[in-house]
Amino acid sequence: MNEEVELILEDTEEKMERTIKHLDNELSKIRAGRANIHMLDGIMVNYYGNPTPLTQIANVNSPDARTLAIQPWEKNMIDPIEKSILVANLGMTPMNNGEIIRINIPMLTEDRRRELVKKVKIEGESARVGIRNNRRDGNEQLKKLIKEGLSEDDEKDAEKVVQEMTDKYIRVVDDRLVAKEKDIMTI
Repeated sequence: MNEEVELILEDTEEKMERTIKHLDNELSKIRAGRANIHMLDGIMVNYYGNPTPLTQIANVNSPDARTLAIQPWEKNMIDPIEKSILVANLGMTPMNNGEIIRINIPMLTEDRRRELVKKVKIEGESARVGIRNNRRDGNEQLKKLIKEGLSEDDEKDAEKVVQEMTDKYIRVVDDRLVAKEKDIMTI
């Protein structure tokens, strides 16, 4: 195959990989009833006037399946961390003992589990749309190469490869969604 075609195929696959990584990141933020330190990803704390990620000013761990423990590196950061968690509206209430902030993860109700499954499905559909958009972009780039002298047969072969990639990554999305749904619905 043509070098330009290879570059387009590599670029398309790379974009699809990034879509899967984004999906994994989003799914890790959806809690399944167990404590997960990634639940606090994205929480920004006012650190001396600068918004700073929580993980850069404190140690976050999960001592058991229902508890998150946050130990700030500076004791005076306990109150700003607590406020940031409350403002993030995660549905969890932080408690501090002056040194460590603990968050007890409540059991999920059946209704809340269903809501989370809907959220997972929305994230999955968003990932599928992203993969299809990557396919479309790759195919458009291939069509432009026809004007530059690429044969139609080579273009059709490359489009078939793009479609195979699309099918493969859609299956990956579906597998991740099934696993996450099972994780959420398991009590």
